Amino acid sequence: MDAVNHQFRLAARPDGMVGPEHFDYVEEPLPELTDGQVLVKTAYISLDPAMRGWMAEGRSYIPPVQIGEVMRAGTVGEVLESKGQKLAVGDQVTGWLGVQEYAVCDENAVFKVDAGEIPLTTYLGALGMPGLTAYFGLLDVGAPKEGETVVVSGAAGAVGSVVGQIAKIKGCRVVGIAGGPEKCAWIVEELGFDAAIDYKGEDVGEALRKHCPEGVDVYFDNVGGDILDAALARLARGARVVICGAISQYNKMTSMSGPSNYMSLLVNRARMEGFVVIDYMGRAPEAVGEMAGWIAEGKLVAREDVVEGFESFPHALQKLFRGENVGKLVLKV
Repeated sequence: MDAVNHQFRLAARPDGMVGPEHFDYVEEPLPELTDGQVLVKTAYISLDPAMRGWMAEGRSYIPPVQIGEVMRAGTVGEVLESKGQKLAVGDQVTGWLGVQEYAVCDENAVFKVDAGEIPLTTYLGALGMPGLTAYFGLLDVGAPKEGETVVVSGAAGAVGSVVGQIAKIKGCRVVGIAGGPEKCAWIVEELGFDAAIDYKGEDVGEALRKHCPEGVDVYFDNVGGDILDAALARLARGARVVICGAISQYNKMTSMSGPSNYMSLLVNRARMEGFVVIDYMGRAPEAVGEMAGWIAEGKLVAREDVVEGFESFPHALQKLFRGENVGKLVLKV
């Protein structure tokens, strides 16, 4: 296939908010396929808070993206050419193919997905890394019991919105923390949360006292900072705090502020545990199967916030850190 590929490559490591200046927009010809490889045309690119961490230098759970490399990202797309044994032209696949229009890769680097009734974008959201993060983070790390109170921050985002819905499926009372009336209305009216706290318009500590009079049994944290502190102050005896992310701190990588209310863990015999979803990937089929069933039954709502235009990638990524997305943010190529 005689085609030109466009890519966004990391040009500089951000200090503060990520922006267009941190990427190079590159055009290059596609290489010829060798045995075992496939050519994939990208349909959608996943935009995730973790991308900001991958751009930073230093030790982490995964090596950073190097200067000059294609920016790491999850994708879904269609096989246009195949020299492999497992994948055929027309197959829909998902994988970590990066921010580019096309990708040539080993066929074992991607996974075939069922492009039937479930939209392709859902394989980047509820049935992708965010959904798996929510599933294993809540059920394995948070270990909620029926009747307990679960609080989740970033509740209108890709992970938080699924966390709250799974908690409801498991018989918990769920309070979501989100930014703005629209997001708060969505998680209560459409997703079935019991209550919502607008951190932009309410005092989170006071709102938690109102909505969680018996304390918080499981706090699933996606934001860190002051909201984490407020949640720690309301822990119930034996509470579990799940550290999934800290988006409020990602653009202050060299000056992150830690929790000041951590002694609440001691007083309440609680635990706070961080986790990374890649440790659970061997069990991914279990989670995808169960969540696909919940979607089919109408118990789990999957929502994607789609931004169009490959060239808009740097600006679309900024939406995450401004809290402008509702549901899973994806870029349509």
